[in-house]
Parts: sequence; C-alpha cells; structure tokens
Amino acid sequence: MQILKNNSSQVVIEAKNLRKEYQGKLALKGLNLEIGPGEIFCLLGQNGAGKSTTINLFLGFIKPTSGAAYINGLEVASNVTRIKESLAYIPENVMLYPNLTGIENLSLFSSLAGFKYSDKELRQYLENAGLPAEAAPRRVSGYSKGMRQKVGIAIAVAKHAKVLLLDEPTSGLDPKASNEFSELLLNLSNTGTAIFMATHDIFRSKAVGTRVGIMREGELVEVLPASDLEANELEKVYLNHMHL
Repeated sequence: MQILKNNSSQVVIEAKNLRKEYQGKLALKGLNLEIGPGEIFCLLGQNGAGKSTTINLFLGFIKPTSGAAYINGLEVASNVTRIKESLAYIPENVMLYPNLTGIENLSLFSSLAGFKYSDKELRQYLENAGLPAEAAPRRVSGYSKGMRQKVGIAIAVAKHAKVLLLDEPTSGLDPKASNEFSELLLNLSNTGTAIFMATHDIFRSKAVGTRVGIMREGELVEVLPASDLEANELEKVYLNHMHL
C-alpha cells in the first residue's frame, strides 16, 4: 500500500520495513511509517492487530525480527539508553510510585532524566498538566486514572521529551477526563512533540489526530488525514477493513 507521509521535512519517529515474529507468527508485517514534529499519529486496530507490538519496538522493549525502528534518527535496538532521553511513554495504566506524592513522582522521574527542579517549578508543571493544586502533595495511590495520566504528561514536559508514545491512554476515562487529556495532547503537539497513540477510540482519533492509521493483522492497511473525514465516516472505513 502507499503510505501517506508526514508533511514535515523532519522525521522524528520512523519505521523501516519493521517486522516482528513470535514463534513463527508475524505480529508486524513490514511496517513503514514516518511521523514528524508536532504530529499526532493515531493507530486504530483490534486487540492483537500489532499496535502494542509497534510501541514496544519503538520503546526498545523488544527487538525486531527484521527492519528497524528509529527515534530522532537513532536506531532504537542499538541505542535504547540514548533514545530514552528524548522519549516519554504513557501506557494504559501509568506506572507511578503509589506511596509517593504527585510532586515526588515528578521530581524522581525528571531527576532520572537529568533535570532538577524546585518545588515551585514541579507544582507548576503539574498545574499546567491539569492536576488540581490540592492533589499535588497527596499520595498517588489515591489518584484516579485521569490524574495519573496528568502526572505522566507533566513528566514528559519536564524531561523535555520530543517523542510521546501512548498505548490506549483514554481507555476507562470518562468523557470529561478524555476531553481534558485530548487538550493536553494538542498543547504538547503545538510545542513540536511528535505523538504516536495506539487506541480503540475512533472519536478521539478524529478529534486530536493529524493522521489516522488502521492496522489489521499486523499490517498498516490505510493511513488517512484526520481532517478529511468525520468521525462516523472514519468509523465506516475502519469497520470495512475489519470485515475484509
């Protein structure tokens, strides 16, 4: 298939003939993809389509069977430590230390990335990410999923991440929390952050995506500009591919 490329001359996230095989079964079939700064690329697909495998390859959690994943021009498989310097990851359930406060989590993760902030600066990052001021000094064990995600966004901003990878970030969020999360992603994209989001959420993909890709059985079967379709039209295109 012909892949619709990003409109930027720069490529921040890239896959070149990326393949992953598990016990003789192809989970990812020669993925080719380019994502530029400020883009939000939303990848739709059913469970087992290869979305999480793609993210894990970009994170360096697993190695490709063939082909390569790149972050900021660096091949991920041979530069796992270096790519983490410019990358942030928000999984379906954000992994934070439950016995630490929001401020303490942000301080810890930003310091691991080489940044040291004052208490005032940490609070400002959390506030800018939409976390209520009264929640910042509370233990994360009492946070909702939406609140944990806001800490995750604050961590990404505080470590000056140029790449944000997300795996089903809106799963389980109520409409208000989903909308707030979408606004945070749009704000991040406006700063030049390249965002790759694997999701089931067709409406959210239309609302925030620059481009939307549809993955089926490990293959990227279509890529569309999000602005070209209404949400109901995108849903029809998606369902047509799932029923082939």
